[in-house]
Amino acid sequence: MEKAKINASQLFVLVVLYEMGSAILVGMGAGAGQDAWISILLGMTAGVLLFFVYYRLFLYYPDLPLTSYIQKITGKWIGRLIAILYIVYFIYDASRVLRDFGELLTTTIYTSTPLFVINTLMILTIIYAIHKGFEVLARVGEIYFAIIYILAIGGFSLILFSGLIHFENILPILENGWKPVIKTFLRETFTFPFGEMIVFTMVLPFLNEPKKVKMACIGGILLSGINIAITAVINIAALGTDLFVRSNFPLLTTIGKIQLANFIERLDVLFMLYLVIGGFFKIAIYYYVAVAGAADIFNFKNQRKLGFPIGVLVLFSSVTIATSYAEHIKEGLNVVTIYLHWPFQIIIPCILLILAFFRNRKKKSSPS
Repeated sequence: MEKAKINASQLFVLVVLYEMGSAILVGMGAGAGQDAWISILLGMTAGVLLFFVYYRLFLYYPDLPLTSYIQKITGKWIGRLIAILYIVYFIYDASRVLRDFGELLTTTIYTSTPLFVINTLMILTIIYAIHKGFEVLARVGEIYFAIIYILAIGGFSLILFSGLIHFENILPILENGWKPVIKTFLRETFTFPFGEMIVFTMVLPFLNEPKKVKMACIGGILLSGINIAITAVINIAALGTDLFVRSNFPLLTTIGKIQLANFIERLDVLFMLYLVIGGFFKIAIYYYVAVAGAADIFNFKNQRKLGFPIGVLVLFSSVTIATSYAEHIKEGLNVVTIYLHWPFQIIIPCILLILAFFRNRKKKSSPS
């Protein structure tokens, strides 16, 4: 593993940028209609509880990443197999986010540019960034965190002053009862994006103040969850439930409706700028943990040697995992959540925690 060290504020920023990444891009919670924001808040709450599973594992093995302590808990061979499956999972998820990023740009601005070209430019930038080290990525995150919030405040203000907000679109609350909200929570908002905190089990040992892990990560989950819920409320209030559910990129549609003083309009560039920043950090973190995990499993002293081949794998996976964006989304909702997210984010970590408890019941966990 790279000998990187980051502080608590940098970890907090990375969590927020990662969680918001592509979650604001798509219409999260659309299955719950105008109650999407409730489903998102439920997902956030469950995500915090799930993080305590990851945090407790970190307390047992504060100096080891996920791929190492899996072997400590389950044994070398079983542990190595599970760790390899996690690396494949991280690569696959990086590919999905890269596909989201490319699809938006090719369907809105770069309509004549092949998806492969857009994705290649993004992955090359990420390979270069990760080659410089995780500490550099964390420091860049602090800069872009401020830029994103300036864009968000500016965009919200323009939407408000444009008279697009109609809160009656959110009413009646729970018109169809709790069933669609709970269903959407279990199938979508629990695992995406809040269950995706599993990636940080690979980087928590980098924190130079281990006692601040809990505060930084939970703070990041809460802030990003509230931001995503507010975004959903704004989209539903501006577009109405039907258009919110049907739109592939609801926030882009909302921003496209801004028209102020007969000259402030066509502000899609604000959304695109956020997209590039958010997409970059989410893909970069997924990609980094895949590289670091592979280096850990296969005993590479210099993990940079794995950067380019894994980057190429992510690139080609992003353009081949689905023949169209509709198929990509359908696969994400009906296949990935059930057969990948639930096992890797929830079931396996809970089993690991139970096993770790029995293995370490006579030892003191640290730090406390």
